[in-house]
Amino acid sequence: MSLLPLIQAAGPIRFGTDGWRGVLGVDMTAATVSQVAVAAAQELAATAPEGLKSQEVLIGFDRRFLAPELAEVAAAAVQGCHLLPLLAAGPTPTPTMSWWVRHRQALGALVITASHNPPEWLGLKIKGPFGGSVDSGFTARVERRLRAGSVVSPGHGPIPRLDAWTPYLEALSQLVDCRMVGQRLQEMGLRVLVDAMHGAAAGGLPRLLAGIPVGELRSERDPLFGGHAPEPLAPNLRGLTTRIKMLAAGEMTMVGLAFDGDGDRLAAVDETGAFCSTQQLIPLLIDHLGRDSTRPGMVVKTVSGSDLMTTVAESHGRRVVETAVGFKHITAMMRQEAVLLGGEESGGVGFGHHMPERDGLLAALLVLEALVTAEQPLGQCLAAVQQRSGLQLHYDRLDLHLRDLTTRNRLLRALEQQPPQTVAGKPVTDVSHRDGIKLRLGKGLGHWLMLRFSGTEPLLRLYCEAPTLEQVRTTLAWAEAFVQDA
Repeated sequence: MSLLPLIQAAGPIRFGTDGWRGVLGVDMTAATVSQVAVAAAQELAATAPEGLKSQEVLIGFDRRFLAPELAEVAAAAVQGCHLLPLLAAGPTPTPTMSWWVRHRQALGALVITASHNPPEWLGLKIKGPFGGSVDSGFTARVERRLRAGSVVSPGHGPIPRLDAWTPYLEALSQLVDCRMVGQRLQEMGLRVLVDAMHGAAAGGLPRLLAGIPVGELRSERDPLFGGHAPEPLAPNLRGLTTRIKMLAAGEMTMVGLAFDGDGDRLAAVDETGAFCSTQQLIPLLIDHLGRDSTRPGMVVKTVSGSDLMTTVAESHGRRVVETAVGFKHITAMMRQEAVLLGGEESGGVGFGHHMPERDGLLAALLVLEALVTAEQPLGQCLAAVQQRSGLQLHYDRLDLHLRDLTTRNRLLRALEQQPPQTVAGKPVTDVSHRDGIKLRLGKGLGHWLMLRFSGTEPLLRLYCEAPTLEQVRTTLAWAEAFVQDA
């Protein structure tokens, strides 16, 4: 387990791209969780839409160490605000609680989770009455309440429990014909293998596709997540890729699907054992859903999203809007206009016909629906999408842990004051400061480098897309050397 996040001392509570997160026992304690739950619940009540009479605040949690216990602390804090907490009966994916907020027309939800962060982290996400992440203005007001330091005694009465899973899965089954998908998968001889990464989405896809056998790896609870962050990146999915390669050698055709710690992100592994990031899956989903003229809406992507998303969306006559990193920015667009799909590089995908929130299980179902519609396994489907678009792109991301805040500040100054004119021998043709710094290289689409500091961890994320894998590697190697020399 990495101890690098411990270089951050406990300090003022600050919200990042999606909620507040910190090191368990340092930042995240029973006392701080109670304080944040009080401030968040009070703000949910104070800003409730006109006509919303509910006093309910739903409380969910993932499978991390002490998450169930801290969820009870949050529930007692909400009760102390003279509101009505409703606590999930067990660990559930974060999207489940967002769905329940809309279903019950509640004030909102508090979810105890650190999503994809390393095992020693925990956090709290706030969901508004619309069923998605609250915006920066809301969290700024929560921070002001925390600074004001109001004291509320926790409640001591019984807290009702909620079977969150069953109705939520039934709702997903109304959006995708799971029986048809399962039957067609069997006819194609395409088998499904899930890597739950010890996270809260474990068991969800086997229940949705109950008519066919669905294999599942790492479905049991492990608060250490096998010793690494529960983020569905290629280095963390070696067990899934190895298993699929072994089965492919035995002439089995597989598709692997992987979820993050709280079930709102998705990645995949194709029939050859190749890792498939959301940068590849989102264009597939845009292509699949965008063909249906009865589905309205534009496509929303974050600045770190693949150029292939734009190309495929525009080929189906869909307008594309780009936002800063963080699904809350996509949520804001989904609340304003009709959106077919909103997606981010890190794995989150949301759908306008569902709710303004990313949902890993629904994304997985729609990927499978796309495969059976095309009657092709995943790798072939992805290749066909790229071929039709005319863009053959490769992508990778490198996370660099930073030594200290001085290093971070020095890098920020260097990038803001004098961005590079060339990168790995390629001229920089455009510079964007929308979120971090994004450098377009050469002419046209498909080759760019982005440097962005994490909002929740002491690290720098390097993103790169290029026409060849060698160009991706060369560009990232240049960026790593640039950071070390700065």
